Amino acid sequence: MSTIDNNDSENPENTDRLKLFSALGSETRLRMLQKLTEGEMHISELARELSISVPVAAKHANILEAAELILRKVYGKTHVLQLNNRSIFNALDIFAPSRTVEVEKGATLLEALKKAAVVEVKNVHGQDNIVSTNGEDGFFIYEVNGVFSDQNVNEYKFNSDSTVMWKKLEPISILKVKVKIKKE
Repeated sequence: MSTIDNNDSENPENTDRLKLFSALGSETRLRMLQKLTEGEMHISELARELSISVPVAAKHANILEAAELILRKVYGKTHVLQLNNRSIFNALDIFAPSRTVEVEKGATLLEALKKAAVVEVKNVHGQDNIVSTNGEDGFFIYEVNGVFSDQNVNEYKFNSDSTVMWKKLEPISILKVKVKIKKE
């Protein structure tokens, strides 16, 4: 069962969550993030595009930067902002339920997962692949202690306490391309 210790204000993870949700709690900051999906922009250009002053844009950029949602490059007095895509995608990990399981040293990832969830395994081209987790069909990948592994779930073995992020690959758009046909 997942638990959150709301009384632990000293927990850096809780502080990061507060920064993230505070940063996302402003229509102006959401509009800034949306504009930055088009590519990096000078802070003055971003302010102009959003019809706000440069000081107001700078204040909002500082909040987004503190939440690690954007990156800033400084060239003299020019500040260029860009999305920090990795942090944006990792922010969604906050909503993942958490389970703790105990396994013997040398247990495989598949054995650990079976203790945490209902998994359906299918043999594809001689390899066992998980095709469903808790009734959700899809393609899955995993990180152990923040590092992606190239091993199959039957090959990965635990020799020490670890944190596994089990991720379902979702069709998230990373680029929208509008193709226009030239008129003859």
